[in-house]
Amino acid sequence: RFSGTFVGNAESASPAAATSPPSVAAATLPAVPTIPVVPTIVGVPNAVAEGVLNPNEVKPPASGTRRARVLYDYEAADSTELALLADEMITVYSLPGMDPDWLIGERGNQKGKVPVTYLELLS
Repeated sequence: RFSGTFVGNAESASPAAATSPPSVAAATLPAVPTIPVVPTIVGVPNAVAEGVLNPNEVKPPASGTRRARVLYDYEAADSTELALLADEMITVYSLPGMDPDWLIGERGNQKGKVPVTYLELLS
């Protein structure tokens, strides 16, 4: 035997014990602080972060708006959505935390959610 070699008995030897890292190594790792995340979006009311969208309160981002051509007619299901007519051009953008299947669409002074599948996004 060599001095310093770990010798265990059959009762304490298990695959989990043999592969688990020593507790000393975990104690020497630097602590990572945990910061609570609050869903707030600069320039956007808290209602959007909570999932309630009032299109009249949403401001477009300073950059990141795109033009889109509407592929199919779309009838708005409620006042948060924008009705669309095929072949019209609208401006669209997304908001952080928003469902990726939807964008905010603007046509003149009208604004609302529009489904991405009804749009051809242009550069």
